[in-house]
Amino acid sequence: MESGEVKVLAPSPEFLREAREFSRAVGDSESVSQVDLQLVALALELRSMGYQPIIATDDYAIQNVADQAGIDYASLATLGITHRLYWVLYCPACHRRYPPDCKLRFCRVCGAELRRRPSRRVPARGAAE
Repeated sequence: MESGEVKVLAPSPEFLREAREFSRAVGDSESVSQVDLQLVALALELRSMGYQPIIATDDYAIQNVADQAGIDYASLATLGITHRLYWVLYCPACHRRYPPDCKLRFCRVCGAELRRRPSRRVPARGAAE
C-alpha cells in the first residue's frame, strides 16, 4: 500500500443497491454478507469504468450473485457453480412457499421450521478461465 501499487476502494451506494437487487433476484440476500455485497458492488462499479473485474472466491452464494450480475468469477479450490440457482423458502410439512428474503424461521400456518431449496436453475455463464 505504501508503494501505491495497492488501492483500497469502497463501492458507491448506487452500485451497492444494484448488488443487493441482484442478490434478491436469485434469493441469496440472506446468504451473502455485507462484505460480500460490497465485493460484488465494487466489481460492478469497476466494470462500469471499463475494467474487467474477476471475483476469486469459492463461496457459491457470491458466485451465484456474480453470475446474475454478469460479473466474471474464478474458483480457487472448488469446481464452482454450474447453474445459477434461484432460491425459495418452503415449509416441509404443509408445503407453503415463502419469498427467499422472508425473515420468518417458522411456517405461519403449521409452525414447522422453514427450509431453503432451489425453485429453478439456469446454466451459469461460466467462470473466468
